[in-house]
Amino acid sequence: MIEAFLSAGMALPAMFVAFGLLIGILFGFFGMGGSFLVTPALLVMGYPSRVAVGSGLAFVFGTAVIATLKHRDLGQVDYKLGVSMIIGTTIGIEVGKEMVVYLEELGLAGSVISVIYVGLLGGIGLFVSYEALKGRGGGVDHDAADAEADPDDIPDIAKKIQSYRLPPMLTLRGGVQVSLWMILAVAFATGLLSGLLGVGGGFIRMPALFYLIGVPVPIAVGTDLFEIVFSGGIGSLLYAQLGAVNLNIVVPLLAGSALGARVGSAATSLVDEEGIKIYFGLMLLGGAVAVAIQEAGKYFQLPWAQEISLLLIVASAVMVAGAVVVSSIRAIQARDNGTTTTVAD
Repeated sequence: MIEAFLSAGMALPAMFVAFGLLIGILFGFFGMGGSFLVTPALLVMGYPSRVAVGSGLAFVFGTAVIATLKHRDLGQVDYKLGVSMIIGTTIGIEVGKEMVVYLEELGLAGSVISVIYVGLLGGIGLFVSYEALKGRGGGVDHDAADAEADPDDIPDIAKKIQSYRLPPMLTLRGGVQVSLWMILAVAFATGLLSGLLGVGGGFIRMPALFYLIGVPVPIAVGTDLFEIVFSGGIGSLLYAQLGAVNLNIVVPLLAGSALGARVGSAATSLVDEEGIKIYFGLMLLGGAVAVAIQEAGKYFQLPWAQEISLLLIVASAVMVAGAVVVSSIRAIQARDNGTTTTVAD
């Protein structure tokens, strides 16, 4: 079925445009949530591993540029933090790219990447869902970008990490002080993921900035997007040199995400993430299950596994993007009703 759809002329670009719209909304709102759906979807659709990874990086680069401009306008980008991460990210991307090339030579790239996806998406999805259900770290006050970080709101792990005063120490937005070495370690880890999995690293970097470094969430979102501009740009350039960036995939995805990223970024000033974070966690779990089904289908030769996997990935994106849009509409209606009531009084 997927093969027939792929050969259906204009149907494929139209599908990529629609998928890009959904992912753009997620990227703009959460500062993450795009590329980790694109690369698995391309793998499920049968694209070679290096093309799926390279095209995913090229897409995330373009999307991050669009979303970063909006978060810059909202004052949610810490340039000192973002620039500090570029060195570690660049090294990590190069290491990850070389790992993909080596695994392809062994014929193991697709399987290894899929297994890592299942572990990462499943683990982070469970963690995010657990934290949201317990009401810890689920909300985002998007108006608090310049506020001093409240010590009571900083996760215990971040407090412990901040207690290690290994120079040089950097003072970040929100009054956070952290060792440069910890920032470089987070940057290298997420850069490795970018080069190996074709992701911007946002789905692990943004939680890492909050839970490990203690950066306020609005700043973590904006700075993560700023950093992804560099990680995605460097990664896509490295893969383009291998001829592994397919513009027939990237261009329609970017066309859809251009609008979606603006919608998602604008929603940050309207919607509290508290009620949406559980959906984001479920989306990560859905992505993990989709990749697991696809790999199981290849192993057991199940002809329907590909279709089910792709359906799960798309349904997960629709669920969370829909929650963001619906919550934004309700917030606008509530604000308008409140304004009307005030005028009437």
